[in-house]
Amino acid sequence: MSSGIQNKHNNAGTKKYLCFSLGGESYAVPLLAVREVIAVPEITPVPHTPSHFLGIMNLRGQVISIIDLRTKFGLKAELTSRSAVIVCDLSPISLGIVVNSINAVLSISDQDIQPKPDIASNKNTAYITGVSKQGERLVLLLDLAKALDVEDLVAAREAQQAPQAKTA
Repeated sequence: MSSGIQNKHNNAGTKKYLCFSLGGESYAVPLLAVREVIAVPEITPVPHTPSHFLGIMNLRGQVISIIDLRTKFGLKAELTSRSAVIVCDLSPISLGIVVNSINAVLSISDQDIQPKPDIASNKNTAYITGVSKQGERLVLLLDLAKALDVEDLVAAREAQQAPQAKTA
């Protein structure tokens, strides 16, 4: 048996996640959903969209909608020098997610993922697929498709299909 096949079997059930901070908590999304991470760009607001829909950006000729999960989750949304945008591919659209900071790429085995705990009703637990303990820190595993509701996806698709506004 080749070492590549052996490694594949040893890593079965282990996935890579991009870990980031939102409002002082650690979250992670599957790395396979992440296209790239960029500094917060110039964002063009789109009128009549939800408050957590910040607008659109131009990423090498492609219009990308920008969502602020901090605002959507009711967290303090302040841009700092560590803030970043995670560009994710959520078929059929690409979205940019504003986060407080990027922490690390984690390899997490399925065995190290615990079910989400019963949390008070004011928490957004529908988006949490599980919890992983990383040292002393708990990382909440996030399902972006569940975090973004139909209204978000419709607004993002409409913004990406609309003609780009001329900039001054």
